[in-house]
Amino acid sequence: MHVTASAIICAVRAHGEAGAIVRALTAEHGLLAGYVRGGRSRVHRPVLLPGNIVKGVWRARTTEQLPSLTVELEQSRAPLFGEPLAAAGIEWATALSASVLPEHLPYPTLYSGLSALLDAIEAAPSARGWAVALARYEALLLSALGFGRGVPSTGLDWEDSLSALRASGAALDRYVFEDRSRLVLDTRDRLMQRLMRAAS
Repeated sequence: MHVTASAIICAVRAHGEAGAIVRALTAEHGLLAGYVRGGRSRVHRPVLLPGNIVKGVWRARTTEQLPSLTVELEQSRAPLFGEPLAAAGIEWATALSASVLPEHLPYPTLYSGLSALLDAIEAAPSARGWAVALARYEALLLSALGFGRGVPSTGLDWEDSLSALRASGAALDRYVFEDRSRLVLDTRDRLMQRLMRAAS
């Protein structure tokens, strides 16, 4: 296996003394895992943040082997982690993608949808500017996994966006996370609590 592609960092897990197993979403190859040597070092920590875009190179001798992964930063979203609501949005969207998408199966529309959501979070001055993009991404993901739902229109107001997020959250809980660990849903619960506080 030898893959070179731009990828969105979705999950990073410590492995060994200093390494990290990274899961990243690519447009052409879907979700890919790889081992980054020194992934928890000062050099790699700001690069391996959820939501960052990297140029990744995955190499493995066999398809059964966890590939080694080298990364080069293409776009950093590190400044957004200083904003609690934006950080919560990024953490949920990337954790959702990493936890439910099968590896090596391309979902180019989901890659585009996640990219658009992250761009919206980066560009909007508040969650009111990106809540609809989050609702659209969740609906898109549900549809891609076979739990078809209509994708909310871009013209939704704040209350409509929150209603759409409640509906997609219920569908994710019922259909996608029914037989999986629900720990990742805690991330969504924290995000929804922040959104509700922002709405009041």
